[in-house]
This record gives sequence, structure tokens and C-alpha cells, in this order.
Amino acid sequence: MHDGYTVALRRHGNPDGPRLVLSHGNGFAVDAYWPFWSHFVDRFDLFLFDIRSHGWNAVGDLDAHHIGMAAADFGTVSREIDRAFGDKPKVGVFHSLAAMAAAHAAIGHEYEALLLFDPPIHLPGKEAAQLERLGSGMGAATRKRRERFGTAAEYAGFLAGKPAFGLVGAERLELFARTTLRPAADGDGYELRCPRDHEAQLWDELYPFARTVDFAAITCPVKVIGSDPTIPNSFLPATKMPELLRLDYDFVPDTSHLLLLEQPEVCAALALEYLEQTGNAGR
Repeated sequence: MHDGYTVALRRHGNPDGPRLVLSHGNGFAVDAYWPFWSHFVDRFDLFLFDIRSHGWNAVGDLDAHHIGMAAADFGTVSREIDRAFGDKPKVGVFHSLAAMAAAHAAIGHEYEALLLFDPPIHLPGKEAAQLERLGSGMGAATRKRRERFGTAAEYAGFLAGKPAFGLVGAERLELFARTTLRPAADGDGYELRCPRDHEAQLWDELYPFARTVDFAAITCPVKVIGSDPTIPNSFLPATKMPELLRLDYDFVPDTSHLLLLEQPEVCAALALEYLEQTGNAGR
């Protein structure tokens, strides 16, 4: 990246197929989305990367762990894919934090289309102050979170008791735990790949930063696929985002903000439908 930090970029799938670029939500890892992106490996040329201090990447400096930096990283990754693997049309498929970073990265001209899953974006409006309090509250709660576990199975059990993960099946919780933990540096159990202070700092600034996103400035087609607006624990109900109605918008019934983990087959089918509609699905 521009400040010398290194992001691991991985390529999977069919190198002769249409190119997709994928990344993930705050505190997560792109490997946890395997039940979703595995549907594309036979047909598409996939490039996956974790946000800095997440997943396969080393823990970076907390002072540099900001959404603005993540947005800058997205631009660098986009250009490096073209430089290293050849200039080829590509579609960005991003969830949550990654969706917001991509929307703010001014990279629309580098993509044929963007597919954003449940982006935590609310443009300026009467609920801005409420949303900022929500982000600050999530940051405070994250800083109190347990960050070390004896085994990945223990962490999966811990997550199973959290309402936010209530719609995620046991196998996918286990995968999530394995991909978001690493062996602790002192050899005593496992710790979060993304430290809680890093995750919390992004929550603190999430909504103030989100209010600066301008969808009208994105030059490529954009589709937003949200969670079910009628679910009580939905992260940011779609009915509270009238601005998104100006976009190509859809939602997945009976899902929360973690829709890609809860209903990966349905999400993959909607994604493929959009790729076909925009002429980015190949043959």
C-alpha cells in the first residue's frame, strides 16, 4: 500500500473467466465467505483480499487503521491487480465495511460494476445523529469483547450465543471462527486476527465517514443487495435508507446484516443474475 503496509492478494478460480474482486466486513475475513464465493470458482477469475489487520494480513499500526486508509487501499489493490495480472474488466463484490470503502474509494471508473451487500451507508438526513451513536456504541462494546479462546470450536460456541450470529448455521460459524482466529503469539490458545481495538476504531468512525459517500459520483453501475428490512436485529434496515431506492436495489428475505453467511446460495444466485444482466458473467 502507499504507506508500505502489505496486503495479501489471492487468486482462485478460472483465470480465463470474468474477473471478480471480493472483500469483507469489519472484524471478519474473506475466507469466512467461502460458502458464498465458492459458487463462482468454476466460472470466474476471483481475486480475494482482506482489509488491513484482518485475515491473512499482519496486524498493522492502530494509528493507520482508519476507513479512509481502507478506501485508499482498495484503490491500490484495484490498480495492482491490473498491473500484475493484465488489464481486464472486473466487478467488485463487497460486503459491509468493504462495500462502504469501495463506494468511497473513487474506483468506479476502474470497475465494470459494483455489487454491494448491505453497505452500512446512510446519506445525510434526520437520522444521522442516531446512527453515529449506534456506531460509537458498537465500538465501546467491541472494546469489551473477549479476544482470546482456547480453540476455534470454543469461539464458534461463543458466537452461537450472540444475537447477531443467530441466523448463521453451525458449520458456517465454525468456518468463521477458524478464519478469524490465529494462534496466540505466546502459544496460549488463539486470538482474534483483527484485534478488538482495531475493529472498534472503525466502528467509531463508521457513520460519520459513511455520510460523505456520494453514490452519484460512482461512474459504474451499482447494485445493492440488503438484508431483510423486517428483521428486528437487522444491522441497518433497508427501509431506513430511501436514498438506496435510486440504485438497483434488492434484499434477501429472512436475513440480517450477515446475509452472505446466512444465505450464501441465495446471495450467489442474485449476484450471478446481476453479473448476467450487466454482461459480466461470460459464457
